[in-house]
Amino acid sequence: MNVRNIREKFPILSTKVYGKDLVYFDNAATSQRPASVIDKWNRLTSEFNANIHRGVHRLAEVATDEYETTRDAVRDFLNAESREEIVFTSGTTASINLVAFSFGEAFVKEGDEIIVSEAEHHSNIVPWQMLCMRKNAVLKVLRIDDNGHFNLDELKSLITEHTRIVSVTQISNVLGIVNRVEDIVRICHDHNVPVLIDGAQGVVHGGMDVRKVDCDFYAFSGHKMYAATGVGVLYGKKQWLDAMPPYMGGGEMIARVRFSGTTYADTPEKFEAGTQNFASVPTLKPAIEMMRMMQDEELQSELENVKEYLYGKLTENENITLYGVPRGTLSKIPLFSFSVKDVHHEDLALILDKMGIASRSGQMCAEPVMDRFGVTGMLRISLAPYNTMEEAEYFIKSLDKAISMLR
Repeated sequence: MNVRNIREKFPILSTKVYGKDLVYFDNAATSQRPASVIDKWNRLTSEFNANIHRGVHRLAEVATDEYETTRDAVRDFLNAESREEIVFTSGTTASINLVAFSFGEAFVKEGDEIIVSEAEHHSNIVPWQMLCMRKNAVLKVLRIDDNGHFNLDELKSLITEHTRIVSVTQISNVLGIVNRVEDIVRICHDHNVPVLIDGAQGVVHGGMDVRKVDCDFYAFSGHKMYAATGVGVLYGKKQWLDAMPPYMGGGEMIARVRFSGTTYADTPEKFEAGTQNFASVPTLKPAIEMMRMMQDEELQSELENVKEYLYGKLTENENITLYGVPRGTLSKIPLFSFSVKDVHHEDLALILDKMGIASRSGQMCAEPVMDRFGVTGMLRISLAPYNTMEEAEYFIKSLDKAISMLR
């Protein structure tokens, strides 16, 4: 299978922007959706729109079956031990907040420590800060070097007898660096410390085998892996989920409700209060199938060539500073954040937009990364297997033109 075959499955890629062919280079923010995902959502909303886990009528039965078979598909995709370890949420942010609250309530007390890294998205910083404020705990930070990599010896030195959890990104949404999560988990487990991995970027670039990596929690979003918006997944080892209190209260997360006291449903239902996103969750199934299709050797080879071309062009330009330098071809995904001397990142993004190119400018919800490199923002491009060498070449020409207009 080649990139042309894949592109045909994504209707939006034939869109014109300001009369020019769309070049979508903002996949780290959200990926585009294949027709199979759109069709799944349309069918559920137009033919089987009914609340799940409640009614006995046909529509409710179909909607419930679609929702629950998706849990099985995600379990298989992650190689989790059981379906009870898969919790549906609204996204990575909600998944991390769930753990920060519920794990924190059960296991964190005054003086305890939580470790995050300097490379995190705000969603993997702020919930832990809130926990620390609530419990009077301490947040410790694993720093990154000038190339955007962790020093795992520093991680070892940060862990103490008071460390309760370590939460790190699998792949930085700014730097694109593939972190050594297996080594991180091993180090933490040697000290009996559980690990949450933010897989928002990682799930679509290499995926995750939760039993091989042995992480305790894994969080990701559907919309970054070709599924619908408003759906996410939290994987958690059952031993942890069973010991954690519910995050929210309401319908469906209960076993019995009396004014004298309420008992809760088992995992995972106790973490899925209220009406779930029953139209969007099942789009994870065709999205997973699309991701498997995209692992085609020819497609991955084409994407690797595009990545190497862009990396070469960006690093050879003396006016461009690239953030996140790989060590070997496997340590960086096709994501490039950079700044241009004497040119504002937003001005560049606006001009590129007029040329039909969708990129991202700003702080990428990662202010500590910006502070680390002494900038107020960056320009980021992020690719998927449906992006082509022709698009990459057009981007470099357009970037050069935009820079010349602004300097």
